[in-house]
Amino acid sequence: MKKIILLGLTSILLFSCKPKQTIASTKVDNKSQVAIKGNWTLVHVTYPGSDYIKVYSFQLADSKCFEGSTWKFISNNDSGQMSLNNTTCAEFSSPIKWYVNKDGQFVLKILNAGEKAKKVRDGYILGLAAQTPDSFQLIDKINVGGKITDVVYEFKRINN
Repeated sequence: MKKIILLGLTSILLFSCKPKQTIASTKVDNKSQVAIKGNWTLVHVTYPGSDYIKVYSFQLADSKCFEGSTWKFISNNDSGQMSLNNTTCAEFSSPIKWYVNKDGQFVLKILNAGEKAKKVRDGYILGLAAQTPDSFQLIDKINVGGKITDVVYEFKRINN
């Protein structure tokens, strides 16, 4: 009987010590992140079939509502602000937390006012592409009819 109890306790310890898995690397790519610092506007959202299908981006609005939105990225504390201001859509503004990791992924959390990022369970992992001093793209992957499709968000720097 003691062997069964001891074996049971050993198996509980083995299963409870399973390492925590992460979705995205948290090792920051400082060079890419500092290059994004500043004020940006999202100028285009493109994806195949955009004439026929609508994409609901970031669980907020139709992807076309993001065109013309303004984004502020602060690299030293991974924070910022985004504002939807397309005249044909509802206005929306929110603080954000973000970083670029060593895998070339842009990790984004959209926060509610006064909410701490660690309390937000949902986030978005997008690919970072075509980064220049004045532009970059974020690429999201969506499933359309069983086929993985890229949604490309194209950003341009706002010169102040």
